[in-house]
Amino acid sequence: MRVRQSIFSCILVAGFLFAPLVTQAEILSEATLGIKIPLTQKPTSRPMTVAYIPSPACYYIADGGLAPMASEFEAPVSKSMVHAFTSEGKYLNSAKPGYDNRSLYYNPNSAKLETVTYNISSAAGFGPNTGIYALDTRDTGEIKESSSEVMQFNPAFGDAATIPSYDPEAKRYYAKQDRSNKVWIVDPKQREKVGEIALELDKAGVAFDDVSDHFVAFTGVKGQELALLDVDHKAVLVFDLTGKFIGRCSLPQDLKLRAQNHFNGTGYANDMLFIYHENEGEFGTYRGYKIFK
Repeated sequence: MRVRQSIFSCILVAGFLFAPLVTQAEILSEATLGIKIPLTQKPTSRPMTVAYIPSPACYYIADGGLAPMASEFEAPVSKSMVHAFTSEGKYLNSAKPGYDNRSLYYNPNSAKLETVTYNISSAAGFGPNTGIYALDTRDTGEIKESSSEVMQFNPAFGDAATIPSYDPEAKRYYAKQDRSNKVWIVDPKQREKVGEIALELDKAGVAFDDVSDHFVAFTGVKGQELALLDVDHKAVLVFDLTGKFIGRCSLPQDLKLRAQNHFNGTGYANDMLFIYHENEGEFGTYRGYKIFK
């Protein structure tokens, strides 16, 4: 009998040790500032989004902007730049890979820094350098101008200006659609969306034009996976993957957000929601806020 009890106890312990971990987090009532990253040069067009590579520990901030019209003197390559910073926010360098960046993120599956371009869905007509690309970095963290193609345009992303978030575990994207509460679920191997999430904006007490128009963050926190910037009320709204409203985290009320925060200047990296604060510093500053305890 004691042998059976011992075996049963071992099974319980083993089951506990090797059971899948469930991430749980408490939404902070007020966001806490984690880092400030001041831009060291004027954005080439629009300051778009932020990524973080754990090793080396570096942040990357991408500009967005369409390419010029092709001519006999100039190729139709976007002049938008990507800027590299240390984990403390110290500037490293900038490079021009040649893409109109919309979403920038680190993909642990490919161990690459990847960018999703404007009009990945080809909703505004086909253009060159459109799709998803892997950007090269040096071992010391600096961004390089070389890159490689991951995927060409895919209509499953919907809105031409969407800033998709990447879920590395499910290997899919969440692409918020403009002027709506809709988030399309995209499997990059499929040419049509595989699902749609309707965010409960009414339960959060907001309208579609109060919040970020093109970006919803994937947090990786189970049951609290999606975070949305409420520009008009200076808050972060948290939803689960069914669109259910879970809670809100207030941002500092003296934070001066502007109209462009509805359309760009956001990101989620290193467990922080990033917001472009245009009037801080010579060229603006990205602030990273922790929204979970």
